[in-house]
Amino acid sequence: MSSVLIIDDEPNIRRMVGALLSSEGYEVRDAAEGAVGLSRVAESCPDAVLLDLMMPGELDGLATLARLREQVPDVPVIMMSGKAGLSDAVKATKLGAFNFLEKPLTPEGVLLALASALELRRVRREARALREDLGLAGEMIGGSPAMERVREMIARVAPTDARVLITGESGTGKELVASAIHFGSARKDRPFVRVNCAAIPRDLVESEMFGHEKGSFTGATERRIGRFELAHTGTLFLDEVGDLGLEAQAKLLRAIEAREIERVGGMHPIKTDLRLIAATNIDLRQAVREGKFREDLFYRLNVITIDLPPLRSRREDIPLLVNHFLEFYTNENGMAQRRLSADALRALVDYEWPGNVRELENSIERGVVLSSGPMIGSELLPGHITGRSFQDALLEHNPNASLFDILEDIERRIIIEKLERCNWNQTDAAEQFHIPLSTLNQKIKRLNIEIRKRNRE
Repeated sequence: MSSVLIIDDEPNIRRMVGALLSSEGYEVRDAAEGAVGLSRVAESCPDAVLLDLMMPGELDGLATLARLREQVPDVPVIMMSGKAGLSDAVKATKLGAFNFLEKPLTPEGVLLALASALELRRVRREARALREDLGLAGEMIGGSPAMERVREMIARVAPTDARVLITGESGTGKELVASAIHFGSARKDRPFVRVNCAAIPRDLVESEMFGHEKGSFTGATERRIGRFELAHTGTLFLDEVGDLGLEAQAKLLRAIEAREIERVGGMHPIKTDLRLIAATNIDLRQAVREGKFREDLFYRLNVITIDLPPLRSRREDIPLLVNHFLEFYTNENGMAQRRLSADALRALVDYEWPGNVRELENSIERGVVLSSGPMIGSELLPGHITGRSFQDALLEHNPNASLFDILEDIERRIIIEKLERCNWNQTDAAEQFHIPLSTLNQKIKRLNIEIRKRNRE
């Protein structure tokens, strides 16, 4: 349940708007003046604030807004006024107001503005969580020449508004680079909105990107704000852009060229001001030649290219990455610091890493979780990395194991390693095993396999 604070000196406004929001399922509190409203925020931070511009007392609306921006900068504030001029609206916008509603208020206007504000708060929270996650788990580690070139390119392009296309194999860290560009830009305090183009059903791409109006199609029970609008004044990151269909590509091209979008079922264009960053693990030039990707869109996206090297081409960075992930996962699991044995580290350096940094991270997490002492030996690494057979490993640890136990343990290890290669996506693993998802889920349950969270690319 989202919480809303109403700050307005008019009792009727507090009562009517409060009743409207309560009937819609919001948790509502109110205050008759700015100072009291700030104390309410200190007691319990709301998800959004409705703030009157013209209020008597120590703090008027603009002064209260300025204090709110200092106290709770991530909380969207919607200003309300029946007497505001253009200069007041401009001042409020400069101070960080999310929206400006004119009195008399309408239920539709209040609910729409509030829904949009809460969606923005959700995006801001995701961006903050991403920044915190990437602070350690996703830090760009490595002193190889290839990584130095990537860092130099990020430093050069981040302060600009140029569109960037990030290329590289799966697991090389494309989202990390996109976030580094955003947080190194003048837009760093604005939304960072990520869209996984490969995960959107083709018939919902337009609605996801541009939003839709209520009743515009079956199932559109309310107005939805699309990703382009949510990223307004910030950065829109189109991950796996090569997976978009040709029809969606055409609409994306128009949005980029016109710098405006139109919601599905909408009647009016909406201007957008955002920076676009795209990423792909496929060769878009080859896709253009094969007629699978629009050439004009490719050149729109490909203003600046940052190509991420695969891990096998920068093996000198593997020990640094290993130590980095050891520190992260021992801290995350509340364990004493772990280290790798010499033979385990040698196996990691010699491996080809088709899953790149993500696969290495998964392997280190596995070793940390399974370890019972300060040393992580090669026996705790996945068998496909060390080259040791399941049977050898099992018999070494328990030579008296029954055939049933050996076969069950082998099956468990095979499934875990496949899940690790698929970034713990059960659907992908079932497809690669050529079995129904329900069968895989039954095996996971029978073998007591704990499903881990997916790592970011």
